[in-house]
Amino acid sequence: MQQYRCNTCGYVYNPEEGDPESGISPGTAFEDIPEDWVCPVCGVHKEDFEPSAE
Repeated sequence: MQQYRCNTCGYVYNPEEGDPESGISPGTAFEDIPEDWVCPVCGVHKEDFEPSAE
């Protein structure tokens, strides 16, 4: 699954890990995260992420 990088702080969302602290289970694709989810580091919204080359 594709990883996504925050354009503001550099946080990388890894779908294999998810974001359990925000209620996003491991194995959740970025596209399946609710639209109101925000970066756990800096608080920006999904539209501020782009596919990561990692």
